Amino acid sequence: MIGKLIRLDRIMNRKTKKIVMVPMDHGVSLGPIDGLIKMRETINKVVEGGANSIVLHKGIVKGGYRGYGKDVGLIIHLSGSTSLCDNPLKKVPVASVEEAIKLGADGVSVHINFGGPDEQEMLKNLGETSYLCEEWGMPLLVMAYPRGGKAKDMLPDQAVPFVARVAYELGADLIKVPYTGSQSTFEKVVAAVDVPVVMAGGDKTTLEESLKTIEDAVSAGAAGVSCGRNVFQSENPTAMVKAISRLIHEGVSVKEAIKELKPKGK
Repeated sequence: MIGKLIRLDRIMNRKTKKIVMVPMDHGVSLGPIDGLIKMRETINKVVEGGANSIVLHKGIVKGGYRGYGKDVGLIIHLSGSTSLCDNPLKKVPVASVEEAIKLGADGVSVHINFGGPDEQEMLKNLGETSYLCEEWGMPLLVMAYPRGGKAKDMLPDQAVPFVARVAYELGADLIKVPYTGSQSTFEKVVAAVDVPVVMAGGDKTTLEESLKTIEDAVSAGAAGVSCGRNVFQSENPTAMVKAISRLIHEGVSVKEAIKELKPKGK
């Protein structure tokens, strides 16, 4: 469908077919954390750094819309849960494809935690959302995590390709998964599907570790990275996105990318 292809071009780099995505949907699960208080300001910083797309919940679209600066692909997150409840792994629908269209979205995302008692309900929601995305020509990003039941007992190079394949089979156009720990094991994830795979940035870590992991994932065939806290909680989000963008779109080394985070002239 041409509409879906056009929207995919808006959330990825058209030339490289790779993606630097900055998810900022953490406020629902974690509350008003550092980096996500002044949303318009934070969004501007990551967009100026060269982010191809951002992930937001529907209520932030109005509060985060800038009306100036560079364009950026908008992905509306349709799933939610809070860390206040007894079962935060259960993600429920909190928005619809139709709402995302009205908000001007270029894509939507659904989160599934595999292996737990609520997996089937989340899969059902994914199937229904996938159908609507096909109807409306809306790209679907599936955030797939092995986190419960048998999944949490499997090795990453077994569990992550498994959940990625499920997302692919049920209609994902892009798949976000956690890193498996090595380039060789992440290659198994990429080989398991025939759509772009995006590595989840994960918990906040050191600059060098974050960039090295991104470099390894891209070398394994990843289409890019979805990096949240390591970007918006960094000292300089704009420079951090520039460094990541150079890694992914230009293929520079970690050493070269880090130069973006150093004061000019030093």
